[in-house]
This record gives sequence, structure tokens and C-alpha cells, in this order.
Amino acid sequence: MTFPFGRLPLPLAGANWRERVIAGVGAVIGIGLCAAISTMIVPDHGLLLAAPLGASAVLLFAVPSSPLAQPWPIVGGNIVSALVGVVVAQLFGHGALAVGVAVGAAILAMSALRCLHAPGGGTVLLPVLAPAVFAQGYGFAFLPVGLNAVALAAIGIAFHRISGHSYPHRPMKVSDQPRLLMDDIDAALAESGESFDVSREDLEALLDRAERHAEARRLAARKRPRRRVRRGQEKELVD
Repeated sequence: MTFPFGRLPLPLAGANWRERVIAGVGAVIGIGLCAAISTMIVPDHGLLLAAPLGASAVLLFAVPSSPLAQPWPIVGGNIVSALVGVVVAQLFGHGALAVGVAVGAAILAMSALRCLHAPGGGTVLLPVLAPAVFAQGYGFAFLPVGLNAVALAAIGIAFHRISGHSYPHRPMKVSDQPRLLMDDIDAALAESGESFDVSREDLEALLDRAERHAEARRLAARKRPRRRVRRGQEKELVD
């Protein structure tokens, strides 16, 4: 019996179903423990969770090597975005202009502080769209947002250590004699005009390994013998 979705491509390079199962288990543990910790620290508020924490968990457990999923982006990105949301709501209110300014300002603030975190785009909207959240003032950025983010990052570090992942992520080691230089990588990135969710160091190591595999494949192809076929047929090379 074939799994109905078995032939669908996974959207991430290097992804497999084992890793996706591990990511799902991590999310169950991470979000569950965050909820329990928040409930124990502030019992009067019940499940004290900020909704964008779920998006943070997707990055943390599904793509732990992403620059957006590291501890500082998770903690700093969420807290900074919450603070920006309160400031924007004070200045622009709760209308359409406010939501646009909030997300744009959050991107700039997170980029400046080197804690760009995609779920921050949801966190910043909470004070703008929900008057009850805005009424909590700047304290909202630290409770529940800051508490949730710190707890999730700490749980992620422990979980990935057990599951065997590198987290906080350490860039892959480049060979002692790299085929590509970092200047080549920078030139290619500048030429593409795009941003990619991978560090320059990881990209350099991946491309260097790919270049070495390609060279090994070409050498193996040259060493394969020619095979003669029956008369009347063309000679072919076994590639």
C-alpha cells in the first residue's frame, strides 16, 4: 500500500519524513511545555501564550539551521516586535495604516538588531489589532511574549541536543582546500539580487561539497570502459 502523499516533494532541501516527524514531536513538547511553564509562573492568567509562538515553533523544530530560527531571533525578534506594535498603536491607532506601519517597522527594527524572525510579523500586530492586548502596555512584550520566547528557545536547545541536531546552529566546516572562495559566494549572491534563508558559511560549505561530488562523478564516468555492440548498431559509451 502506497502512502497517498508519498510522491509529493518536500519543500525543503535535505528534508525527509523522519526529520518531519522529529519536528512534529518537538513542537508538541515545546509548545506544551511553554504552556505549562506560563501557567505555573502566572497561574491567574491560565494558558498565557502568544499565538505567534506557534509559528516560532515551526522554524525552531522544522528548520533549526535557519538563521531566522536561532535563539536570539526567537527571543529578540518577538520582544522587539511586541514593543514596536505598542508604539505604533499609540501613534497610529488601530486602523489599516497602523497595521502596515507596524509590520514594516518591525522588519526594520529586527534587521537593525540582527534578530529577524518571521513570526515577529504576527507578534507586532497583536497590540495593533487587539485593544485588550494594547491595554497591557509595554509589559505585554515581556509577559507573555518574552517569557514564551525564552522558554521556547531553551526547550529547543535541550530538544535538539537530544535529537542530534546542531542548535544553536554551527556553520558546516569547509574543506581545507575549498574549490570556491567566499568572494565567489558573495559575488553570486549580489548578482542574484535575492535573499536566501541560509547563512553564507553554510552556503559555501554546501556548494563546495556539491562541487567535489560533481568532480568525483566526472572522474568515475571517465574510468568506465567502452562497450562494443553488435554489428549494425552504433557504438555507445556507457555513462
